[in-house]
Amino acid sequence: MWGLVASSSLLIGAGLVLWRPPGKRLIGLIMAFGAGVLISAVAYDLVEDASTRASGWVLLAGTAAGALTFFGGDLLIDRFGGEGRKRSTGVQAQGQGGAIALGTVLDGIPESVVLGSTLVGGGGVSIAVLAAIFLSNLPEAMSATSGLVQAGTSRGRLWLLWGGTTAVSAVAAGVGYVALGSASGATVAVVQAFAAGALLTMLVDTMIPEATEFGGPVTGLVTVLGFATAFGLSAISG
Repeated sequence: MWGLVASSSLLIGAGLVLWRPPGKRLIGLIMAFGAGVLISAVAYDLVEDASTRASGWVLLAGTAAGALTFFGGDLLIDRFGGEGRKRSTGVQAQGQGGAIALGTVLDGIPESVVLGSTLVGGGGVSIAVLAAIFLSNLPEAMSATSGLVQAGTSRGRLWLLWGGTTAVSAVAAGVGYVALGSASGATVAVVQAFAAGALLTMLVDTMIPEATEFGGPVTGLVTVLGFATAFGLSAISG
């Protein structure tokens, strides 16, 4: 359920673009805010929490594995036609629909698994992680939908893409909870570190470049605002 709530912003972002397409600068600034939110969640709700469960070397290995896995999967998807899947400029017209869909799912799985893992131990869901995923998914969907619309993708295919990604993300959150429910603290830490590496790689590869390109001089300030907002949520929920 929480995975569905967090990923529902993909549908909201797509709906906003289809209803009233925003300007590129606005999309860039929203992406900058979302990137700041996700960076904070990675630092304080993944890496910091993982550091209490395992040694630094274990976290280093997990982070490196996550980064390399995402990099390899992303590179493979790019070669099959999924490059630029989240761009708002319409470059998706040169790609393949299947690869774009797979790439979108690849981007969402690590964060959803982590969201499910925050329920391990009987506690409530991490509000900071939930908010980070929700807020970061919104600009991703807006940017990608803008580009896909320019590339000539039909509304039906767009709703199928985001609806399918939302469903997969919900399942991934459930898998994260079930798979890690009886796992040791060290195993949970490795998964958190793995997701942190994958998410940071995704941010630099798909969100920050467009935010910087279209957001203008205030992009950095908006990113810090997103970071501070998520840190505040983390502090309150903690």
